[in-house]
Formats: sequence, C-alpha cells, structure tokens
Amino acid sequence: MEPLEEVVEEYSWREVVLPSLIPVVPELELERETGERRRGRDLLVAIDHGPNSKHAYDWALVHLCRLADTLHLVHAVSSVHNDVVYETTRGLMEKLAVEAFQVALVRTKARIVEGDAGKAICREAERLKPAAVVMGTRGRSIFQSVLQGSVSEYCFHNCKAAPVIIVPGKDAGEQSVI
Repeated sequence: MEPLEEVVEEYSWREVVLPSLIPVVPELELERETGERRRGRDLLVAIDHGPNSKHAYDWALVHLCRLADTLHLVHAVSSVHNDVVYETTRGLMEKLAVEAFQVALVRTKARIVEGDAGKAICREAERLKPAAVVMGTRGRSIFQSVLQGSVSEYCFHNCKAAPVIIVPGKDAGEQSVI
C-alpha cells in the first residue's frame, strides 16, 4: 500500500496595510514572565461586516488580549481582486486596528483571503499557529445551522492548529427556534 500524499491547496490572499499612526508596542522584558508572555501570542479573529463578528472581536479584546499580543484579523471573500470589496474591508480592518491599540495596546495584522470562509480560516490558523481562533456566530437558529451548515461549526470541527472560541451574538438568548 502506498502512503497517501496530502494535497496542498494554493489560495490567493492580500495583505492589508494598516495605518502607520499606531506606534509599535515594544517587547516587554519582565524577569518573572514566561517566554510566551514576553513574545506575546498570536490570536486570530475571523471578521466580516456583521454585528456578531464585531461582538466576537470586542469579546476577544476584553477577555483574551494582553500586552505584546498580535491580533490577526482575517476576512474571507470570493475574490481578492474585487477592489470595492477590498477597500470596504480594508476600511473596516483599519478601524478595528486602531480600536485594538486603544483598548488593549495590541498590534494588529490583517489579511483578506480568497475562498470558502471556513476553509480559509482553517488555512490561516494552520499558517499562523495562533493561541486561539475567535469567531462569532451568524445568528441563525439551530435548525437553520443544521440544514445549511455554518462557518463556525466547520472551523470548530476542522481547525486542528488552535482552539476555536465561538462567541454567541448579543441576542443569542432571544433567537427563535424556527
């Protein structure tokens, strides 16, 4: 029996150049701190233009981020060559980067990736090896998610590089079952 070769899928992406107004956070050199703390961690936050994504981003800033961490914002699109989508997403990522620095004093990197959202997020997690992947829910009911699938559910089951934290939307308790 021959060993199976793993097929590595190529994908397109575009780095997002974030504003230079954000100063570089110096490396902290504290005696009692562990190496991970001194270097900081990489945290991946999957974002889109919806309110649940913003809520998950806010949750990550308040509950997960600490000094010297790097927040990686990832947004999946169908085509990275669509300039309207790129510019709209770049504007959102710039705003979030400024907020991340003001709230948690963390560095931010951003990337727009092409392809299926779940697969693209898992690929980015595999590339970065972050401490955690944070994402919001789409706001569907349980039945809709089961019938149509969900990006957060896909990442939860298929992302092997890091733990996936799914932050429920603000109105999660108020959603109807149907």
